[in-house]
Amino acid sequence: MFSRGKKGSQVDQHDWVDDTTDLIERVLDGVRDKAVVPLTTVARAIVYGLLAAIVGVAALVIAAILLVRLLDVYLDNIPRAPEGVWLAHLIAGAIFVIAGMLMWSKRSPARTNE
Repeated sequence: MFSRGKKGSQVDQHDWVDDTTDLIERVLDGVRDKAVVPLTTVARAIVYGLLAAIVGVAALVIAAILLVRLLDVYLDNIPRAPEGVWLAHLIAGAIFVIAGMLMWSKRSPARTNE
């Protein structure tokens, strides 16, 4: 009859521990890949999107201020032009209204659920 010695049972136990550890690691990696990685991607998209929106709004405000200031300086150098910054505000406002009207005309029609 063949009997296993002490060395044979240690090898079997070591293989069982390694197999179980590998199985647990594969399951946890699968859970992480299906749950944590997509959530991390969504969180990054939200953070970077908010950052881009904040920087974009700040850039638009600075561009509007720059437009009014440049118009004011340019209009002050024209002989017999009206005094004050109101004309620069009027021109900048007209530019923004025209740009808004162009964007409004390009919008897609609203869908109705009938």
